[in-house]
Amino acid sequence: MTARLVYFMGPSGAGKDSLLAWLRTQKPAAQGRIHWARRTISRNATPGAEEHESVSPEAFAALRQAQAFALHWQANGLGYGIRHAQLAPLAAGQWVLVNGSRAYLADALARWPDLLAVHITASPAVLRARLLARGRESAAMVESRVQRALQLQPPGGSVPIELHNDGALDDAGQRLLSALRQCPGWPE
Repeated sequence: MTARLVYFMGPSGAGKDSLLAWLRTQKPAAQGRIHWARRTISRNATPGAEEHESVSPEAFAALRQAQAFALHWQANGLGYGIRHAQLAPLAAGQWVLVNGSRAYLADALARWPDLLAVHITASPAVLRARLLARGRESAAMVESRVQRALQLQPPGGSVPIELHNDGALDDAGQRLLSALRQCPGWPE
């Protein structure tokens, strides 16, 4: 089996967390060969949201300064990082799934040129509705995120898997799993 870093990205509200959670329920036999990287985020944990290591902005800056992260980026006023230990399973032959950032893809590709990029997106209307339903931001902040989603696209040719997630989660999840199964070495 070949280890591979799978880098999921897309705008807020596209359903990355939901699709990753769905995928996790579909792969029980492969769990020992897939590592789900946990992010460190300078945001408080909220019920029903992504399970992450929550740190203050000051603690995030200190971790970054101490080079605690293999990957790190800033988006929407928050710091996001993947600690080195979260990518260590690559050396043991596991596939590592990371919830990344479109803006950081070029940097990630520079460090891991063979990473598998997965771009998850949704229409502006669906993004807007999902972000408003989360209730974390004002309508103006939501609109800013939707506009950013329209402007920020991954570099051409860098994303082998594109997934539009406007409909039912199970439909998008099945399309995602089908695309991953086409990748050589994907653990079954």
